[in-house]
Amino acid sequence: MVKAAKDFDPRVFLAKVGAGKSISKVGKGRSVFVQGDAADAVFYIQEGKIKLTVVSDQGKEAVVGILEPGQFFGEGCLNGHPLRLATTTAMESCVITRISKTAMTTALEGKPKFSQLFMAYLLARNSRIEEDLIDQLFNSSEKRLARLLLLLANFGKEASSQPIGVNISQETLAEMIGTTRSRVSFFMNKFRKLGFISYNGKIEVHSSLLNAVLRDKPEIDRKN
Repeated sequence: MVKAAKDFDPRVFLAKVGAGKSISKVGKGRSVFVQGDAADAVFYIQEGKIKLTVVSDQGKEAVVGILEPGQFFGEGCLNGHPLRLATTTAMESCVITRISKTAMTTALEGKPKFSQLFMAYLLARNSRIEEDLIDQLFNSSEKRLARLLLLLANFGKEASSQPIGVNISQETLAEMIGTTRSRVSFFMNKFRKLGFISYNGKIEVHSSLLNAVLRDKPEIDRKN
């Protein structure tokens, strides 16, 4: 039994079908679940990217996050939420593991390595939410866009120029930073002229944008 516990690999566990677990492919543009659906399972992204959107009572839609491989979503069911608070949509072809609430609870209680993986995800997500709140409260829309582009291109994980892995519209970028599409278009053109980004089928983000943000250069205007 001790040997089995040592050999347990949480990522292998998530990649295999088992009791309370299923794996499915979700095509681009298809929803995994919709806001208001019953919350009865947690999901794990093996491949692809997932967009989270929320619709207010007044019908206004906002993009609140983009999730990547290795991330969980739908974990609100573990906290007593009976209904989904957001809609999750595949931005590209995805492979998703579905873990029922019961199976997830059992794994968290009985598999320490899996609990560590899930806790690390929750801590990272909490830090990201705090950073997003600070960004929204204190930074200009231009600087918020710069930070979002860097995050989408996974800067910090890689040091060189990085393409954003999926096609993402200026409207979606605007929703994510809380501004208008016209402002995003203006800033994107400005970033391109300054050599911070380039377009080659997809948006490619250069390290010069990271340097400008870190050094708070005047090109990144703080009063927009």
